Amino acid sequence: MRRFLRENALSLAFGLGFLLVLCGQAVAGHADYTQQQLTSGGEDPGFWTYVTSSSFGVDVAENWQSEYLQFFLYTIATVWLLQRGSPESKPLGEAGRESDQEQAVGRYARDDSPPAAAAGGLRTRVYSRSLGLVVGLVFLASWTAQTVAGWAAFNAEQLADRQDSVSWAGYLAEPDFWNRTLQNWQSELLAVGSFAVLAVFLRERGSPESKPVGAPHDATADTG
Repeated sequence: MRRFLRENALSLAFGLGFLLVLCGQAVAGHADYTQQQLTSGGEDPGFWTYVTSSSFGVDVAENWQSEYLQFFLYTIATVWLLQRGSPESKPLGEAGRESDQEQAVGRYARDDSPPAAAAGGLRTRVYSRSLGLVVGLVFLASWTAQTVAGWAAFNAEQLADRQDSVSWAGYLAEPDFWNRTLQNWQSELLAVGSFAVLAVFLRERGSPESKPVGAPHDATADTG
């Protein structure tokens, strides 16, 4: 058990942190939503009613989709785009998918390579892009969930204000949807872009996200 915890500490810590923060968001969101309902003459919807509501769902989904969009774009962009001096970049001059030999696929696969890397053909082509494909699909799924939950929440507000509801396609043209979406996208792009630049000049000793403390600023693809 001790070995398992040590070897999986990163995923376990973030998984536990995710659950704790999600529960905290549910509690805080319920309190805020209840306050809004009481202020407008409504009733306390109850915790579980709120957690299964479109209001909570859209708040969760809009954050998930923006995070997975960040991962998807960064995974794909770093194949082709470089940043001099950043540990998040590949070495200068090595943009692109790289050769089969460099990637250890097909006849260049090692004994300990995943079977899909050695299989060749379509199986290897799909596996060699599987990270981007899966992250992209998760983004699309969470974005779709956001649109559906946001549509339901928007129509609930419309009916409460005695206004006409809108179709799903109509909601996608509403400022409410794009305001929710773009405020998350711009923050993710800013965070990723600024981190790539900050890592050129700043260090975090022992972190694989940083260059070694003594590495020169122009050292690229060097991690500590």
